[in-house]
Amino acid sequence: METKDIISLISKVRESANRFITNEMDNWGIKGLVPSHGDILVSLLKIEKLTMKELAEKIDKDKSTVTALVDKLIKQGYVEKTRDIEDNRVVFVTLTEKGKELKPMFNAISQELLSIVYKDISQNEKEDLLKTLTKIKNNF
Repeated sequence: METKDIISLISKVRESANRFITNEMDNWGIKGLVPSHGDILVSLLKIEKLTMKELAEKIDKDKSTVTALVDKLIKQGYVEKTRDIEDNRVVFVTLTEKGKELKPMFNAISQELLSIVYKDISQNEKEDLLKTLTKIKNNF
């Protein structure tokens, strides 16, 4: 393999991870969601209340994409939007009880994914990979 193939390889790893996540969510009975929805839900499981702008920054998507993703999550009953009392322009997104119930499932899926990704990879290799991928990302 040539070093010029790294972008293709990164893309294939991402596709494989997304396919795994989608299949696992389906196995857990979580239907109609894609990994980008999972990014929003995981962010809200970590920080209970985020603005649309904060969500866009956390998942590295533009505001219109986040709006579409959040709207679907609302329709499925996982999140809700509320307006800030002091500044009506600010919209917060929070998990519903149904959304909070996803935590153990998401933790299990995440653990399984990590065990696949890091199989036969040493701690030093993980750290080197993280440093290298961070450098590549920062180049953009």
